[in-house]
Amino acid sequence: MWLLRLAWALATLGIALGSDPNPGTTATPPDTASIFADLSPAELRAVRTFLLRRPELGLVPSRGGPLAKNTLFLVELLPPKKRVALRYLDRGGPRPRRQARAVVFFGGQAEPNVTEFAVGPLPRPDSYRPLRFKGGGTIPFTARPMTQLEYELLYRTVAEATEPLHRLLHDTTGFGFHNCSRRCLTFTDTAPRGLASGERRSWLVLQRFVEGFFLHPVGLELLVDHRDPDPRRWAVQQLWYNGRYFSSPQELAESYERGTLAVVHLPEPPSQQLFSSYEPRGRFSTGTPTEVHGAKVCEPQGRRYRLRGNRLEYGGWSLAFRLRSSAGLQLFDLRFNGERVAYEVSVQEAVAFYGGHTPAAMQTKYMDAGWGMGSVAYELARGIDCPETAAYLDVHHLYDADGPVRFSGAVCVFELPTGVPLRRHFDSDFQGGFHFYAGLEGQALVLRTTSTVYNYDYIWDFLLYPNGVMEAKVHATGYIHATFYTPRGRRYGSRVHSHLLGNLHTHLVHYKVDLDVAGTGNSFETMDVRFENISNPWSPGGRVVQPRLSRQRRRSERQAAFPLGAALPRYLLYHLAVTRHHENEPTSSSIYAQNEPWQPLVSFEGFLRDNESIEDQDLVAWVTVGFLHVPHAEDIPNTATPGNAVGFFLRPFNFFDEDPSVASRGPVIVRPLDPPTFSRLEIQRWTPATPGPCVAPGPFAYNGTYRQH
Repeated sequence: MWLLRLAWALATLGIALGSDPNPGTTATPPDTASIFADLSPAELRAVRTFLLRRPELGLVPSRGGPLAKNTLFLVELLPPKKRVALRYLDRGGPRPRRQARAVVFFGGQAEPNVTEFAVGPLPRPDSYRPLRFKGGGTIPFTARPMTQLEYELLYRTVAEATEPLHRLLHDTTGFGFHNCSRRCLTFTDTAPRGLASGERRSWLVLQRFVEGFFLHPVGLELLVDHRDPDPRRWAVQQLWYNGRYFSSPQELAESYERGTLAVVHLPEPPSQQLFSSYEPRGRFSTGTPTEVHGAKVCEPQGRRYRLRGNRLEYGGWSLAFRLRSSAGLQLFDLRFNGERVAYEVSVQEAVAFYGGHTPAAMQTKYMDAGWGMGSVAYELARGIDCPETAAYLDVHHLYDADGPVRFSGAVCVFELPTGVPLRRHFDSDFQGGFHFYAGLEGQALVLRTTSTVYNYDYIWDFLLYPNGVMEAKVHATGYIHATFYTPRGRRYGSRVHSHLLGNLHTHLVHYKVDLDVAGTGNSFETMDVRFENISNPWSPGGRVVQPRLSRQRRRSERQAAFPLGAALPRYLLYHLAVTRHHENEPTSSSIYAQNEPWQPLVSFEGFLRDNESIEDQDLVAWVTVGFLHVPHAEDIPNTATPGNAVGFFLRPFNFFDEDPSVASRGPVIVRPLDPPTFSRLEIQRWTPATPGPCVAPGPFAYNGTYRQH
């Protein structure tokens, strides 16, 4: 375990605002937290309107028309510089100017590029300036994330290019691209898009468009070059069908017509109980009921947390939060009993590296910030994604859209019974009785959202415990990324259905943890366990073998970087790097890394290259957690959350004089009044004797829409 100023420590979990009528929330953010609040719909519209009125930018609407145009792709909060925010929060300095980060695709000029701007001040912007990455230079146009318009043009290109394959596809799948009605083909694209910087070539996996189409590849994959801003110059460069490569659709079609192609005829998908659907099928052998509701979370005396705008308070905890479009949940000014523990804790990136026999599988290295990981947080279902008692918050994004889009109930907050005591003790008298029993039930406050990045669903949680522990956790669920089964593919995964290979892959998630424990001057220390063999001081001639702690101060950034595969100190149970805080190193990844991994705009290695001193400095820990996933038949229809979660804990370590949860009024203490008969007991508690009624009645309801307004 590593320490920052001998105070807070991280430990691993292990591998394996909007409309809410409920009390406890208010619409107006408190002054201090609001400097970190996401942009409101009015602010998003104001930024867009201001930029579109600047003639020198030449911006036009994003949707429709050609790719070769200048468009506004993303608008989100540009957080204040840390030094400016701390001056305001801690020393009564001026309130930071509220600014937006705007990403513009300049595709309508001779040398297309992507440029980021700082726009402000909000709510009435009147100026903008370019933003620079640490390494400088321009953002190549080929590094830009995909847009809905590019997908529409890509679908049209594929439909036209596969016209010679109409008979093959119809005969083998019963589906197609033309006049298909309910029997259409679709595709999943993979990335990176090429093999070198400047390329934009994507392998596409063709699939039957049925419920859970990710699990219905048809055996055909296409490599499409779509680098040119003019889609008329796009072309299919290669094809792969059932283990063979072809240079053109015509070559594949001719092989089929000649009878030299080994084809696979896929069975007709059933109209009900499709294997990729959630429809119930089969029965449990015990016959215990599943057609009635299971256990529910309740708040018998109301909420025990306070939610005011983007300020969240619970027990000793207080924090500000936001859901940024680019990468997801971000916590700021995290405090316990008024003392700052961390300035920022945030999700940075989620990657998944695949292996496979098909070209799409072997090319797939997903970096989900490049897919707008925070912008795909859709409505959470009450009672399933979060308890019915949760507070649900709307979020607004301007990401690949011509105005703000509201995502209803995309974030939830709720108190969760952990099902295990926070602490307890039964003090036996070893004669059939006891001296006392004491226990404190376990609860935690959960801040949750999800990211549905095409096939995969990530459930992002931050949990606050009353003993000063914070947990960051992510569950992986949704559909596996699967390819067409061939016998040679068995080396790269499992055959999970008749014509389906679940490809092995590794999930890695990166977090930023900017700890400011008792101030910004911190140091980094690891503890290892050594064994000593010493003389027994109370038994001459005897020996004692026992563990002891070995502490090591890490003095530079290189000493504090623990790469994958390296030996770790015993009390450091995950991989991380510790660097000095710099304002020009705000994130470890970017939305451009997916399509430009060869010369990344944000190079995390560059954070370590100067090997700065980290003694008594403002430090940031960059934590990596992950797991290997070898898909199996039980991942059908979806990967289940048990066993597929990773994360870390932020824990106090000799920071408090005692467990701070002693401030909770939730304990129960039982003492016998007449031992050894134990006929009378004294029961001490500081909460009502009975919880009372639990869940309020009401039918399940769900909307699921997210609309521009």
